[in-house]
Amino acid sequence: IPSPETDGRILVGLDDSIITKVGKKIFGCEAIFDHAAKSNQSKYPWAQNIVSVGLLKQVKGRWACLFLDFRFYLPLKTIQGKKETATIRGEVVPFQTKMAQAAQMLIEIAEHFSTVPILAVTDSWFGNNGLWKPAYKAIGNRFNILSRLRCNNVLYDLPEKRKPKQRGRNKKYGQRLGSATDMAKTVQQEARLYNVNLYGKQREVSAYSRVVMLKTLKRPVQVVWVFRRTQWIALFTTDLNLSITQIIEYYGARWKIESGFKELKQDIGSQKSQCRNAQAVTNHLNFCMMATTLTWIYADRLKTNPERRHKVKGRTSFAFSDIRRIIAEAALDPDFERVCPKYSSSPVNSVVTVLLRMVA
Repeated sequence: IPSPETDGRILVGLDDSIITKVGKKIFGCEAIFDHAAKSNQSKYPWAQNIVSVGLLKQVKGRWACLFLDFRFYLPLKTIQGKKETATIRGEVVPFQTKMAQAAQMLIEIAEHFSTVPILAVTDSWFGNNGLWKPAYKAIGNRFNILSRLRCNNVLYDLPEKRKPKQRGRNKKYGQRLGSATDMAKTVQQEARLYNVNLYGKQREVSAYSRVVMLKTLKRPVQVVWVFRRTQWIALFTTDLNLSITQIIEYYGARWKIESGFKELKQDIGSQKSQCRNAQAVTNHLNFCMMATTLTWIYADRLKTNPERRHKVKGRTSFAFSDIRRIIAEAALDPDFERVCPKYSSSPVNSVVTVLLRMVA
């Protein structure tokens, strides 16, 4: 991957997704709760649940997610029931929580990029001590997390400095400031406008930042409240060196992993696969993720920005389908066969095949 770093960091998007299937004997499938199901869709579709990580980087001026790794998540009841969809070559797979799977993948990425800081960008479900503790223990100070703060998380001020001749241990937390919702009401008047590259264009964003103590992680974090017309969200990061604009832009880039899941399932076709056994299912999904990543790498190596084929109001950057079209045109070029010649069977083998059929 060319130039994987962003501002001296490796940005890793982390999220889970479901891939609906039809066959009852497909590895990794179970009736999974879909919190994003629409009114005309089943809340418990028969699907595979994958936890995936991807590199977030800018490709020709737009953010993209390049998939790096994934894990199949299976509920404990499926593994305890020794169902066929949870077995590999007759052996039941060991149970792992989503947090443990995510931490394991982040640790492997940190081992590969052994000298570069790792910043995991997640939604509020992964932004807690279940992910932070094992990952930070293995990676150390190079690891940081950026996530959305739950509205009911209680925040505390930084502890006061120890006074001379003070008895007892040092205080871990300062005065209770209230929940994120309570603080949003008090700090909104102090918010300032910032110019941020968000969702493909420069936008003015009203935001306020403060360093506080978070008991769920047991450490100081930087919290940024982002105010819209009628709503607000709170973001937090353990990296106290990030600026307000970086925090907002990086979290906005996290949405590209959601777009990546859509490209993976619909454009590349992982959702249509009918592979059954564990090896075939794993190999197919690996090839699909490799295809999406190679597509973005190809776009990054182009000399000029691809032109957007389907014009959309407010969007000037190219889409994933535009890169696929360029690759298809290049593959159909006659010069392409000189580099990658088409496979053709030997005429000798063809004659032998005909003779064998005649003998049979």
